Amino acid sequence: MFGVDPTLVTFANGNIALENRSESLAALVARAQPEGVYVEGSISPAADARDWSQHTYGAQFAEVGVDTVTGEVRLRRMFGVFAAGRILNAKTAKSQITGSMIWGIGTALTETNPVDPRYGSFLNQDMAGYLVPSHADIVNVDSIFLDEVDDKANPLGIKGVGELGICGTGAAIANAIYNACGVRLRDYPMTPDKVLEGLIARGL
Repeated sequence: MFGVDPTLVTFANGNIALENRSESLAALVARAQPEGVYVEGSISPAADARDWSQHTYGAQFAEVGVDTVTGEVRLRRMFGVFAAGRILNAKTAKSQITGSMIWGIGTALTETNPVDPRYGSFLNQDMAGYLVPSHADIVNVDSIFLDEVDDKANPLGIKGVGELGICGTGAAIANAIYNACGVRLRDYPMTPDKVLEGLIARGL
């Protein structure tokens, strides 16, 4: 663009710049390639990924209380056991997995954000309408990691923890509700009205 060494150019905030001269990337592309830019690429799984399962695994257990008058579901305790390869930092990994379990509890019991079919926008615009679990909702949640080193995943034997804790939480709570009152729910969030509907259908 300015006939200078490309290694001295910086990219920030949608601009390409050199010292006190700059141009937006959009303007640069429009000037250099007025017909637009087309990029094509591909990615293939590594050979090991085809030969070995490199997933993380977990099992979660929940106990709930169900009020058969109001349909309210209260979590009494939850425990998770996870295999996620070598754990490099036990404290942060446990915090991550516990946080994702709490996220899963919210998804299962309270959190929803329906879309307005007319305009395609979310109906809940603030935290007053989007209900997340409070401290009083989250009691007795604990987890452990199995001592594991996955030598097929990578040289360090590590795998992602990330959202592993959320995956089984909803199913564990749904099974706990069924165990508590016999109502089988498969639609999140499992709110009191859905529980009551199931109880009425069972004649309770």
